[in-house]
Formats: sequence, structure tokens, C-alpha cells
Amino acid sequence: MSEIPVPAHAPAIGAPAPRRAALAFVFVTVTLDMLALGMIIPVLPRLVVGFVHGDMARAAEMYGLFGTVWALMQFLWSPLLGALSDRVGRRPVILISNFGLAADYVLMALAPTLGWLFLGRVISGITAASIPTASAYIADVTPPDKRAGAFGMLGAAFGLGFVLGPALGGLLGGADPRLPFWVAAGLSLTNACYGLFVLPESLPRERRAGFRWARANPVGALVLLRRHPELLGLSAVSFLSYLAHQVLPSTFVLYAGHRYGWGEREVGLTLAGVGVCTAIVQGGLIRPLVARLGERRALLIGLLCGAGGFAIYGVAPTGLLFNLGIPVMAFWGLAGPSCQGLMTRHVSPSEQGQLQGAQSSLTGITGMIGPGLFTWTFARALDPHISLPGAPYLLAAVILVLAMGMATWASRAAGTATVR
Repeated sequence: MSEIPVPAHAPAIGAPAPRRAALAFVFVTVTLDMLALGMIIPVLPRLVVGFVHGDMARAAEMYGLFGTVWALMQFLWSPLLGALSDRVGRRPVILISNFGLAADYVLMALAPTLGWLFLGRVISGITAASIPTASAYIADVTPPDKRAGAFGMLGAAFGLGFVLGPALGGLLGGADPRLPFWVAAGLSLTNACYGLFVLPESLPRERRAGFRWARANPVGALVLLRRHPELLGLSAVSFLSYLAHQVLPSTFVLYAGHRYGWGEREVGLTLAGVGVCTAIVQGGLIRPLVARLGERRALLIGLLCGAGGFAIYGVAPTGLLFNLGIPVMAFWGLAGPSCQGLMTRHVSPSEQGQLQGAQSSLTGITGMIGPGLFTWTFARALDPHISLPGAPYLLAAVILVLAMGMATWASRAAGTATVR
């Protein structure tokens, strides 16, 4: 099988270039991880409701707790697994996490009580924290000027998994609410077994870093972002972007139902449209656009499109006009990979895992504060004296405008950095 080019920072001796099948495995891993997570979205609330005997208020409390704990596990474990991958290599962390995810879904499928289901959600947050290691793998095997396109493909994998997952989970859950967990377990196990044969190590021993708890805890991992002012600035851009994104899973269903009277069918079709547009941009357009525009301009244009898309969502008086914002919003996908590509230039190969873990910790923080911020904003905006249901999306647009201001300075400084 043919091999991909060896990046400039890869050793010339003793480290064979990863096969295309190995790189494809990383993309498939992320897709299946997101597919499995998406599959349980339609059925997990039903199981929670069943365990609390139909008490919707109690179910809402517990489901919110499930989401917060999942984000907390991401915050705590992402830097640990990232630092561990810098020490022992990417391959064992990715494979062990896949096997762990399969075992976790079996646990959730068999869960006899709400406590066991909660434990499964905790483990899910831990095992899904391997995704930053997949990003580090991409950084290991991709030249710096090609990383934004590769990260874009990773974003397309996210989108594909989240679009197909809920649809498949809803179909399987109609037969048995626990069936999606079994299918998710089977997919994760199959993927892990396949990876045993096609996934070579991307980080040679001579480029690995010693494991230190100071690097592996969330606070220690975030210290890495302070090493260069421009790196800290780009991490602030990422944080604001992640925070703005939290408005979508937190309020979309409530907002669409309240303002446009949408039911499950309309919501499902809209999410499918989002997935298609995301896949087109991140899977097919990011690489040529970043090559043409450069990472800095692509970052700024992406943030501008995100702010514009949120503004359309917030002011659209009809569902049709809301949908017109979807293709505009899709080009927000330029921002994340471009920002990641710029950030990877500031750390050595032995620190890529720590960097991706720190980034995932930032995501975890936004997952803990974003839902509360945007749902509170939505609730307050429904007050008859205010009557501005689109307020959460307008707030998200403002956040991205602030991110643009930060990115203007940080990306200029980052663009002059020495590539490692």
C-alpha cells in the first residue's frame, strides 16, 4: 500500500511513514466515536425518564447532570491522555480508548439502575477524551502547512458522525432503547480490532517526552498555552469559539419549537442540512481555501461567517430564513482547523499531545458553563417585557466578534513563528 509523505519534522531513519490506511483509520475512529455518541442522544433521555418513573422534572435534572459530568471528564482526562500519548506514543492511547469505549457501551446497555447509567456516562467522557490524541497523530504525520486541511477532514468526521448518529439511534431505539448502545459497542470494538493491524505509531521514541503530572493535569496542561503570547491568544480564540458553539446543542430544539413551531421532523431535516453543509466545507473546501487564503485570513473569514450565521439565526422571523443561515454558518468551519494549524507551529513534536489535551480541556470548560449561560439567556429573553427569543444566538455572534478581534492580533503574531 502506498505511503503518505513524511513531514519535515519526522525522523528520516527508524520511523516508517504511516500508511494511508493508518491515517484513514484515525478519521474513521473519530467518525465512529461521534457516531456512537450521536446514536445514544435520542435514547438516553428515554432511559433516564424510565429510571425515574416518568418524573420529567427529575429526569431533566439528571440529564443535565449527565451532560455536565461528561464535560468535566473531558476537562480532567484530555490533558492526561494527551501527555500520556507524548510519553508512550499515540497508538496505545487511541486503541485502549477504543476498547474502553466499547466496554462502556456494553455497561450502559446492561445498566440496571440510574447509578450504573451515570457511571457509564462518566466512563464515556473519559474514553472520548482520546480524540485530542487523534489530533496529535494528525499533527505528527502532516507537514505544518497542510495541517489545517487535515484538521478540516477531522472536523468533517465530527459532522458526519453527529448527523448520522442521531438518525440511526432513533431508528434502532424505536425497536429497543438499549439497542443503540449494543450497536455503538460493536462499532467501537470492530474499529479497535481493525486498528491493531493498520495503525502504526506516529511518534518515534526519540521524540517522546517524559511523563510528568505537572503536564498531565488540566492546570499544568494549560500552562503550555502561556509559553508564547500568540499561543495564549490563539487559545483564547479557540475558547471563545467553543463557547459560542455551545448555544446550538443547548437551545436549538427549544428555540426552533418556540419560534417556528418545529417538531422532530423539521429539526431532523435541519440537522441533516447542517451536516451536509459541514461535510462539504470541512471535507472538500477547507484544504483548497486555506491553501489559497492562508491560515490567518481563513481564520478571520471563518469567524466572520460564524458571527454572520448566528446573527441570521437570531433575527430570522421564519424557519425558511433561519435555514438560509446554514450555508453561511458552515464556513465557520474554516476557523477551527486554521487556528489549530497555527497553534501546532509553536510546540515541538513531543508536545503535540499536551497541546491537543489543553485544547480539549478548554472545550470541557465551555461545556460546563456554556449550556447554563445560553439557556439562562433564552429564558430571560422570553420575558414579555423583552421578547427577544433569538438573544442566545445574538450573544453567540457577539462572542465571535470578540474572537475576531483577538484573532486579528494573535494570528498575525503566530504567522511569523518558526515552524517546528
